[in-house]
Amino acid sequence: MKYEFTDDYLTGIEAIDKEHARLFEIANETYDLMQNDLVTDKYDKIVDLIKQLEEYTKTHFAHEEEFMESIHYQHIWSERHQHMTFIKKLDEVDLEQVDHGQQEYITEVLDFLAKWLQGHIKGADKRIGEAVKQQEQS
Repeated sequence: MKYEFTDDYLTGIEAIDKEHARLFEIANETYDLMQNDLVTDKYDKIVDLIKQLEEYTKTHFAHEEEFMESIHYQHIWSERHQHMTFIKKLDEVDLEQVDHGQQEYITEVLDFLAKWLQGHIKGADKRIGEAVKQQEQS
């Protein structure tokens, strides 16, 4: 099932929400690759998607952390730790393992992404938006 960027993922911070939407697009590109039976050797595309995801998340996390600093967000260290854990997971990808079990690996990446998108954005990132609203009301 494809990943849908619905309103319950919105933080209320436009720039962050746009970047989150792009993460959903990458997840859907990965899903499409998994479903495509016409491509028998998916190795190059998997590697490309992993690199794309890694580069994009590093940029996104940097933007998110800059924003948190600008509003003096109290949970910034927790967010940074979660970001580092995500990047570490991508850095640990064993490309040889990817080549030997392409379909299984795509499924693993999608599983990891789904948990991250749901858990992190709907949890930790939404709290950033709530902190902004509280500051605006003060």
